Amino acid sequence: MTAFLIHNMAPIMFASLVVFLLLGYPAAFSLAANGLIFGLLGIELGLFNPDFLQALPQRIYGTMNNDVLLAIPFFTFMGLVLERSGMAEDLLDTIGQLFGTIRGGLAYAVVFVGALLAATTGVVAASVISMGLISLPIMLRYGYDRRVATGVIAASGTLAQIIPPSLVLIVMADQLGRSVGDMYEGAFIPGLVLAALYAGYVFLISTFYPKAAPGLPVADIVYREPSGARGVWQLGILVVFSALVAYYVMTQTEVRASADFVVLTMSVGVVVSFLCTVFNRVFGSRLVVVTALTIMLFIAARYVLLNIYVHPTWALLAEALAAGAFYAFVAGLLERFTGFRLVSAMAEQVTFVMVPPLALIFLVLGTIFIGVATPTEGGAMGASGALLLAMAKRRLTFDLTRQAVESTAKLSAFVVFILLGARTFSLTFYGVDGHKWVEEMLVSLPGGQLGFLLFVNAFVFLIAFFLDFFEIAFIVIPLIGPAAERIGIDLIWFGVILGVNMQTSFMHPPFGFALFYLRSVAAKEPYLDRVTGKRMEAVTTGQIYWGAVPFVVIQVIMVVLVIMFPGMVMHYKGVGTGIDPSKVKIDIQMPELPPPLDLGPPRN
Repeated sequence: MTAFLIHNMAPIMFASLVVFLLLGYPAAFSLAANGLIFGLLGIELGLFNPDFLQALPQRIYGTMNNDVLLAIPFFTFMGLVLERSGMAEDLLDTIGQLFGTIRGGLAYAVVFVGALLAATTGVVAASVISMGLISLPIMLRYGYDRRVATGVIAASGTLAQIIPPSLVLIVMADQLGRSVGDMYEGAFIPGLVLAALYAGYVFLISTFYPKAAPGLPVADIVYREPSGARGVWQLGILVVFSALVAYYVMTQTEVRASADFVVLTMSVGVVVSFLCTVFNRVFGSRLVVVTALTIMLFIAARYVLLNIYVHPTWALLAEALAAGAFYAFVAGLLERFTGFRLVSAMAEQVTFVMVPPLALIFLVLGTIFIGVATPTEGGAMGASGALLLAMAKRRLTFDLTRQAVESTAKLSAFVVFILLGARTFSLTFYGVDGHKWVEEMLVSLPGGQLGFLLFVNAFVFLIAFFLDFFEIAFIVIPLIGPAAERIGIDLIWFGVILGVNMQTSFMHPPFGFALFYLRSVAAKEPYLDRVTGKRMEAVTTGQIYWGAVPFVVIQVIMVVLVIMFPGMVMHYKGVGTGIDPSKVKIDIQMPELPPPLDLGPPRN
């Protein structure tokens, strides 16, 4: 028996951990207890060096001293403040109005807002609960199939797993020993593609089953022009103009890395559209002359900044201001002499609702992507920006701040306790050479890199039925990461693949946390709709589960796509500096040496 334990300590230890977790013990305490129990057993059997346990306090201190993990409370606090300040409600209402009578319009709005909330909250629970409270009653009011409505809400909430600034990506980067900024940049495109796949599923449902996802009735469209038109195409003109100006401005800079260029271009576009709308609101058709003078002032300022006092940042700002003033000038002329409004009520509403959170997102991610700020510093800016936005909307209260701080403290403590338990477990596991056992087992799999990826993803998919994504990240990733690096897999690509895969841990029936979050806010009993007064049936747990199944399939498809097209992630490496190393010439001037000392004739 002793010989059996000595030779199989690592697999027995791992199996015991699984048993602890399946019995329902908290992950943090299961990890720590497992590590200490098997550490003492290993010492008794002569398999484990007692000196390893002396390193435990230092490992715990190293965890608490990790600056990267500071980004978790910052981003969590930012998201909670924005969510509790009513941003999600404003976005869902406005985007739902924008899609209007289009079939599946509310579902598209949920996907879009889910992606936007993911880029601000980074927390799945906040996204799912806020959208479930706001959008589910509205979707049911307009006749959406309950499975479609619940599935779209739960899946869109899980986008916070993969779209930066995801907390999962921070933990993943820390466990894999890679840069959080690189992990964010690599996950940027896969996150957007996954959101597009969700929208594609809504399109198929609304096309083949139109009654499952109807559009809004015409009478419920609020934002209209005096003529009765919705003014959507004016918004399209504004978006195209802002995009062209932003692209021109960014081509004048030295930013060439793909994700950096896209994020910064979108940032400038958001600023331009906001300025166009603000100038039109301030000046309009009444002060066309003042607007024209403002344009000339900004053009002169740009000339001065570029040619006299060269400062690229201020020059870009002057260009954006000039473009916004020009658009307002043209809009004012048209409205004064033709009565036509180039900036419609819909365009104004969408701009004023969407620009503040978008500006905050691009401020945080843009500074991280271009290397101006670390993720921790970006999170601090995001938290400060969220407070300023809530204050600007006059929704920042002491109660809101207290709730956000409490929730942030609870989540941060949850993550840190799991991490401390994982450190204790890994110390003993490494002490009994468990990492070598795992690495040799994985490296010897048939099929090379592809076989390794298929096995690992299938394994993570299965254990996601039982474990939370934090538990998977802290327990499994440190074990399989070294094996992936050993066979030549890029760890950023590997981390993004697993990040997409671990989204399924939120959507798996019957243990998916997103399904539990939605179940907690969905109607459990029949109720009267507060707008129509009609009796609405309750949402059953079975409907929530069946609604999640198609999106689990979509997430698995996304894992396959990231494996098949690694360029979606590998763009994080950029395009290099554009310098040909063979043409680099280095001239080194040797210093003149002093004359040798005359020591006289040698002595005999």
